[in-house]
Amino acid sequence: MPEPVRRGLGDFLRSRRERLTPEVVGLPTRRKRRTPGLRREEVAELAGIGVDWYVRLEQGRTVSPSTTTIDALARALRLDDTERIHLRALAGNPAKAAFVRERVPGAIRHLVESLSQPAYITGRRWDLLAWNAAAVDLFTDFGRVTDEDRNVLVYILLDPDARRLFGDGWADQAAHVVAQFRATHDLWAPDPAFEELSARLRHGCPEFHRWWGQHDVLGSGAGKKILHHPAKGTLCFEYATFQANDDPALRLTIYTPADSTPPVRP
Repeated sequence: MPEPVRRGLGDFLRSRRERLTPEVVGLPTRRKRRTPGLRREEVAELAGIGVDWYVRLEQGRTVSPSTTTIDALARALRLDDTERIHLRALAGNPAKAAFVRERVPGAIRHLVESLSQPAYITGRRWDLLAWNAAAVDLFTDFGRVTDEDRNVLVYILLDPDARRLFGDGWADQAAHVVAQFRATHDLWAPDPAFEELSARLRHGCPEFHRWWGQHDVLGSGAGKKILHHPAKGTLCFEYATFQANDDPALRLTIYTPADSTPPVRP
């Protein structure tokens, strides 16, 4: 396991530990605590592992936890399904070759371009790789920006037009996509492509540092978005995301008109 991934594993464990309270996991509260969350020894006890072993994991030291140990930690930390999958991926993550921006097969590109509803293809790093005219009409013309700017996170977090488009829901949407990016970023650290993107977001978006520190992780899914289009007014869309069989790194997202109920997070 590469050192940056070990650090990511330790940081993720610590962030989940600090969110729990003794009451939640059925432990007695004996005295006031100086720091939030459970103590390391309490997590180790709940998971049935040695305290020193758990401390080594949180410190990002060289250890090789078994699947049984990781599953026990997931139960002790009350992880949801997405968090559990992320923890397993971090624990078993081997070194990777350098990231290369994905390419969209012609057949998939033509499919996206033929759709009447807004649709686009993204890769592991949330780069926008293909889109249709309806997506341009709804969001922006991604063909007019550079490859490095053609990215969902760059658009939502750094483009003032995106803040206006999402209106009062911008912060929730931005935090949501940061959590989705974090789930992949941790597995690719310290690849320059991922580190440079996270550094750019940290520099350009004041809120990014707080969201990043929370270490939330989310997968792709479905939900609703309310947008405030400058020409069309308030619009509500349902969206769904699909993986390509030929390359699971490619994700197709399609928007369809919905009613005006508030957005629902997946």
